[in-house]
Amino acid sequence: MLDEQGRVLPQGEVGELAGRGQVLMKGYYKQADKTRDLFWHDEDGRLFFKSGDMGRIDDDGFIVLLDRKKDMIISGGFNVYAADIEVLLLSHPDVIDVAVIGIPSEQWGEQPMALCVRRAGATAGQEEVRAWANGQLGKTQRLVAVEFRDGLPRSTIGKIMKREVA
Repeated sequence: MLDEQGRVLPQGEVGELAGRGQVLMKGYYKQADKTRDLFWHDEDGRLFFKSGDMGRIDDDGFIVLLDRKKDMIISGGFNVYAADIEVLLLSHPDVIDVAVIGIPSEQWGEQPMALCVRRAGATAGQEEVRAWANGQLGKTQRLVAVEFRDGLPRSTIGKIMKREVA
């Protein structure tokens, strides 16, 4: 795991996963800058590829993935993982799909906002869902807003395309 400056982090600390192997891609097609950002070299000069995944190594040596780096919300200097909030919201009986995004905040830099799809016949309002979630979230994770949507855009492999929901 690497920190923002590319330093190796001790076991248990959250950082970006980097790896190496014989069958990894060589870079992005005709995007030299993006490819350069993908590379990381260790102290012995070996080439590693940064994955864009945030995680940590647990006490048993297993990798625990937390979220995509690009989906992480930085609120008041704290890293907020959208995936953690999404898991909670999906446990609400009226929510069947959700995407949590960071929206600009003058005070905090970013704050989490939830875009939810309600179950047919659901009666909970936006403020009710927000209050329910915020009652279970830490201070830095609390939702500034909940907005209902009829659906969320998905890629051909079924992933929510967060860049298209804002």
